Amino acid sequence: MALTYGADAVYLAGTCFGMRASAGNFDALAMEKAVGLCHGRGIKVYVACNNFMRNDDVRALPPFLETLQDIGADAVILSDLGAFALAKKYAPKLKRHVSTQAGIANYESADAYYNMGASRVVLARELTLDDICALREKTPPELELEAFVHGSMCVSISGRCLLSSYLTGRDANLGECAQPCRWKYHLVEENRPGELMEITEDGGTFIMNSRDLCMIEHLPELIAAGVTSFKIEGRMKSAYYAAVVTNAYRHALNAAINNMPLSPVWRGEVGKVSHREYSTGFYYNKDGPGQYYKDAMYFSDCEVAAVVESCDEAGNAVLTQRNKFFAGDALELLTPDDEPVAFTAADMRNSEGAVIESTPHPMMEIRMKLPIKAPQYSVVRRMK
Repeated sequence: MALTYGADAVYLAGTCFGMRASAGNFDALAMEKAVGLCHGRGIKVYVACNNFMRNDDVRALPPFLETLQDIGADAVILSDLGAFALAKKYAPKLKRHVSTQAGIANYESADAYYNMGASRVVLARELTLDDICALREKTPPELELEAFVHGSMCVSISGRCLLSSYLTGRDANLGECAQPCRWKYHLVEENRPGELMEITEDGGTFIMNSRDLCMIEHLPELIAAGVTSFKIEGRMKSAYYAAVVTNAYRHALNAAINNMPLSPVWRGEVGKVSHREYSTGFYYNKDGPGQYYKDAMYFSDCEVAAVVESCDEAGNAVLTQRNKFFAGDALELLTPDDEPVAFTAADMRNSEGAVIESTPHPMMEIRMKLPIKAPQYSVVRRMK
């Protein structure tokens, strides 16, 4: 979905060394196939190898790095200085990107990594736009700067958090975060066991729940600040999320490059995926995105109903179901190249050609008329 909807590069991880241990990560064979798929479309692949390394990790790292070089990955994303040195030794053809976990927040750190061989640094998410401008002015122009533009924000600096380890035994620095910053907390008084008391006057107890980052309206300022690459957080998100957000930022970036105003359509698109309250993070405010105390729920304006498998010139399509919907529902068709098209579900049929009034079975085949010809992986969604 990321490739179809406009990514220039993707980042992913192997079955070890990455900061998302419970994501659907790639073994060596799957990663080789992923690299081949991406390179066949002219898209680069960056492999995250950015957890906090222990002795056992660095002993196991050399063959992993050699494998990445052998399968043709374009870069490896590193946070540990020892791993950074090992990558140079065992995979010299791989470019080295410095992870946001390294917390690069000043030009001296960025310049030091460049002098050690980094081709790109992924900046700490705690930087303001003015900070980035100053860093860009004092670093070599050959050093690429990558910055996050969309996704979840962490309550701790550059993701360096011990809450999950203390409360659950799952180490966030090894990719196993249980996200306790999203939990609902109460006070308990020593002599009143079991009596839960609200923490704040208005009853809000999600005291560490950070807003999500959304910079889709500010790409021209990021370009002017010298950012080379815009990063969308999404390794634990759905394929639908990857499609919609990548598509929106692809169109927004094209508009920014061509000095065109951003269509409100694309700003609206990021509201059509599951998200928390949006903010601009630290870019315009050193105090950051602020907390959202009411709840830690995700919300969305719509849900994916089906994905297009094939479609002819007249719009007669074969789809697979993702969520139940009914004849007469208000739908939208999302394609990689055009703005979403609204239509009403009608004349729906099952795989045998029988007329149906709903799509009750997971992943069932659906035949229906779409308003325009839609390529494979186009998305039909139901408006809430």
